[in-house]
Amino acid sequence: MSLTQPTKRKSRWPAWARRGLMENIATAIIAIGFLMLFQPFALSLYTYSFITMLFGTAMFIVVSKFPE
Repeated sequence: MSLTQPTKRKSRWPAWARRGLMENIATAIIAIGFLMLFQPFALSLYTYSFITMLFGTAMFIVVSKFPE
């Protein structure tokens, strides 16, 4: 039995398109949508909050399939 660790294959994806960064961006978009939903000042922000949260959620689902 060998004690050497198998080497991880390096991804050819660019660093900006990897899962960690893109999941953080998607989470930030969802958080912005919640802030837009719960603010009492601008009706236009309230109107587009659902679309913003929906986009962030869809982005998170797609990005979760990206390599690490």
